[in-house]
Amino acid sequence: MVETKDLNCGRGRVFSRIAFITVADITDAIAVRFDALTYSLTNAIIVFIYICFLLFHFFLLFHLPLPHVLFSNLKPKIMGNCFFKSKKPTAEIAPCDCTRRFRPAPVAPTVRLYGSASSPVAAYIRFALLHKNVSLQLVPTEGDTLVLEIESETVSGHRETLLQFIEEKFPHPPLRFDLVERTPLVVMVTRLQHRSITWHLERMVRWVEDLRTRGKRKTVDPAVGSPRMELKKLEKNYAQLLEVMLEHAQMEERIVFPLLQRADPGLCKAANEEHARDLPVMNGIKEDMKSIGVMDYGTPACKEGLSNLSTRLKSLQKHCKEHFDEEEKDVLPLLEATELSGEEEKRVFEDCIEAMKVTHSHLFNFFLEGLLPSEAMEYVDLIMKCGDKQLRASMIQIISNAK
Repeated sequence: MVETKDLNCGRGRVFSRIAFITVADITDAIAVRFDALTYSLTNAIIVFIYICFLLFHFFLLFHLPLPHVLFSNLKPKIMGNCFFKSKKPTAEIAPCDCTRRFRPAPVAPTVRLYGSASSPVAAYIRFALLHKNVSLQLVPTEGDTLVLEIESETVSGHRETLLQFIEEKFPHPPLRFDLVERTPLVVMVTRLQHRSITWHLERMVRWVEDLRTRGKRKTVDPAVGSPRMELKKLEKNYAQLLEVMLEHAQMEERIVFPLLQRADPGLCKAANEEHARDLPVMNGIKEDMKSIGVMDYGTPACKEGLSNLSTRLKSLQKHCKEHFDEEEKDVLPLLEATELSGEEEKRVFEDCIEAMKVTHSHLFNFFLEGLLPSEAMEYVDLIMKCGDKQLRASMIQIISNAK
């Protein structure tokens, strides 16, 4: 026979019996004064109250949290924050349902890649597996031959062979293989940069709006820290986004727009004017964030600052969306009409990648977070087309070393 142990040292059973006797005595005294119908009703009340006492005792006995519904009408100033959960800030909430970060899955088959650690193709295969959320063990070897081992199966060969093997073993999410694409490479790069900037801007708008409407709640979220820490993180993320946006604008002004201006001198005038219009707004938002960062969160001044910041961010988001839509609809398609030769098109494309070298050297992971997994693979495929082997290898190495 299994010996049971009262965790409350007998107090639970005593409490339960006393509660029942007390309630029964009270209700019996009341029932004597009424007729049989009332007595039946009283018995029902006895059962109900006894059940409530038993439930209450059950939660105390096993140290379980009491149901929130039992205390929903109590004021927070009486019960504290014990029964209330804070709404999570939107600092890490993506507008779409897909995963933005490339993190290994907790459980995955053993995957080993044998090859040179400095090989761009090896780094690309590592990124492809990160895209699949699969952990990889790189085993450094000499020579140019790459060997991929997944559990008991092994395959070697060119990049396409290894990618096909990965796709067969891990079909989801699917890889994007090189397709027959007539769109100029410059257009593809520009559109993907628009996608990343658009997502990061939407994230900033949602983040600031959440801070603005959160009120004076001081509950700390471990993901972002205290309100002041969160404001500093917000400022840092916007500074990174601003750096990417400025370099993207310079890429268009120095490479893409002049190419079209030679064919039609007034074609990109409006786009250049929009760049000049938005620059003071973008810098002004950065200064606003610095000012808000030193304020006490929850004060009227901070609340007013966040309200103004939210308005300015939404305005910038609207202008950028309209600007990107106009470029992709009316400007970028005309690059195909310039009738560049294959070599000229590749040179312009490599100039665009070179123009983004500064931010891509230290913000490449930040940039890729704004893309869908399939879009990120597409952008990496474009990087692999770059003729500058050193630039290509360094960028692939950055993302494959992501934590």
